[in-house]
Amino acid sequence: MKPALKAALLVLEDGRAFAGTSYGATGETFGEAVFTTGMTGYQETLTDPSYHRQIVTQTAPHIGNTGVNDEDDESTKIWVAGYVVRDPARVPSNWRAKRTLDEQLKTQGVVGISGIDTRALTRHLRERGAMRAGISTEILDPAALLAKVLEQPAMAGSDLASEVTVAEAYVVPAEGEKRFTVVALDLGIKTMTPKRMAERGIEVHVLPATASLEEVLAVKPDGIFMSNGPGDPETTEHPTTLLKALLEQGIPYFGICFGNQVFGRALGLGTFKLKYGHRGINQPVLDRATGKVEITAQNHGFAVAWPGSENQHSAVDAPLDATVETPYGIAEVSHVSLNDNVVEGLKLTGRDGKPLAFSVQYHPEAAAGPHDSAYLFDRFVELMTVSTEKGRS
Repeated sequence: MKPALKAALLVLEDGRAFAGTSYGATGETFGEAVFTTGMTGYQETLTDPSYHRQIVTQTAPHIGNTGVNDEDDESTKIWVAGYVVRDPARVPSNWRAKRTLDEQLKTQGVVGISGIDTRALTRHLRERGAMRAGISTEILDPAALLAKVLEQPAMAGSDLASEVTVAEAYVVPAEGEKRFTVVALDLGIKTMTPKRMAERGIEVHVLPATASLEEVLAVKPDGIFMSNGPGDPETTEHPTTLLKALLEQGIPYFGICFGNQVFGRALGLGTFKLKYGHRGINQPVLDRATGKVEITAQNHGFAVAWPGSENQHSAVDAPLDATVETPYGIAEVSHVSLNDNVVEGLKLTGRDGKPLAFSVQYHPEAAAGPHDSAYLFDRFVELMTVSTEKGRS
């Protein structure tokens, strides 16, 4: 006889409570409640370090259909603090599946809840914003669990990149003929990112977020990359200072997600916390250089504040056609969200009038899709090619 499901409770910091059943490990967990709109790719979502200390709600109602395999993880572990689904699959069906999602969550000690109205939860977070939350199978009294939720730290002001970065440097060799050497600063990097560069003949040296300027330059890189990652970009002083020094030396730069925010701060721009963030694999973005609209994979709760906004905690009303003069050249907005007009990319033209650096707020490596933005890795190659030819002249 199948054992009865254990009761579980989700409580948000504003007191809203959802009763359901346990999914994954039992116990209790706390984090920032967010939602992701992807219909597929739950395994990649769970193992994305950018979700560190967040309780992730899947808006897609049926999760776990394809089980868990040994190939699609984006890191060495599940990083989410907690997991919320409506209707978990009873039996997975996929030829690559090695175990059920429930088993994987239990093995890694991830506390989750199922059987709740995730649509109602998502609507609540859209109206009230991402907020602290807790899931428990031990405390089923909303008031008692709320008291513990209110003791938890907020996401704003949290330095989390240092908690997810690699402990030691490693190298991802180029596939085929080696064309360039790149230093990738790991702020929460996903496995697929250096692979996308390796496919283009780039040897990638992945360094910890604490790497010094001397350690970076010792690799003799043709380009610098900074990855996605969790936490508040205002707390990442070292990567920002490091990037300023590298831009001063004229080394080509490419950043994604958190790396976009660090780039903005290095250019003298501010950052702000979005109300509920952009998370999912269906976010429309306009590439202002080509006029093309890309459907992108995103996962972030902060964004770059462009000068001129009436409210410096928003970029929605800022004059995005304006340029900004920086110590390294002229910066401008390259990509814009078509949902809310938030800055989704920056580019920097160096003092010599040639492209020097660019970044985007989304994930062009896009494991689980979509692949509209893969061209950005080619753009990075072009940037290093121009820089190399310039150095020879």
